[in-house]
Amino acid sequence: MKKFLALILIQALCLLSGAAFAQSITDGSYRTIGFIKSNGTIQDASYKTIGFIKSDGTVQDGSYRTISRLRSDGSVQDASYRTLGFIKSDGTIQNNSYRTIGHVKSDGTIQDADYRTIGHARGVPMKWAALYFFFLK
Repeated sequence: MKKFLALILIQALCLLSGAAFAQSITDGSYRTIGFIKSNGTIQDASYKTIGFIKSDGTVQDGSYRTISRLRSDGSVQDASYRTLGFIKSDGTIQNNSYRTIGHVKSDGTIQDADYRTIGHARGVPMKWAALYFFFLK
């Protein structure tokens, strides 16, 4: 399940990066955990395709099943439209009880609620990097 969630994050980040190549996503120690291609394909560190993200914010697994949606208002929903949490414009990530669970800095640094660095998504839009908190934790 963690691999799949990592794939979703990677896919989302690459799609919106606008890169013609795959963007690598790393953990807090700069170890590559996956890649996102500019066409929305998410791959794990072994280049195996594990998911996709569509331009409307729909996130799919490797079998094209919808697992999540990132709404234009910043809310993140599961496949059954239940709200998992919120991504605020300043990079603050909240769960569905409005408790802060993390932060995404403008340089792509992903931090936990105590501002400890837990990942990197350089060149990736903040909203997509924020999906880390809903799929990788």
